[in-house]
Amino acid sequence: MSVQYEAAVESYFAAWNASGADAIGAAVAAAWTEDGTYTDPLFDVRGHQEIAGMIALAHEQFPGFTFRPLGAVDGHHHTARFGWELVNPADGSAPVAGFDVITLAGDGRISGVSGFLDRVPEA
Repeated sequence: MSVQYEAAVESYFAAWNASGADAIGAAVAAAWTEDGTYTDPLFDVRGHQEIAGMIALAHEQFPGFTFRPLGAVDGHHHTARFGWELVNPADGSAPVAGFDVITLAGDGRISGVSGFLDRVPEA
């Protein structure tokens, strides 16, 4: 597996697991291109500010939870896919899980994310 895919996914998780507005903003800027996108069943956002805002909302909904990879990263050309889960630090449960497909720009940062939710809490 290319180091490029692993590095992009590591930056992606660093952004999702950053805490505080400044840290989230810096991590998003490191992981995504300026006009990068994120689309899943709940969100369709573009640019650092909107992506950082979406991550902050996830932190509000799941305070203290962390995202972790689930399985290996698989990639080819400028695209990679990987599974993830959102983990409750209190009991280790993972009420949310899914997989994402990322597209990389020439500089190795993410230009787009297509996210899929495989497990979500019941409303």
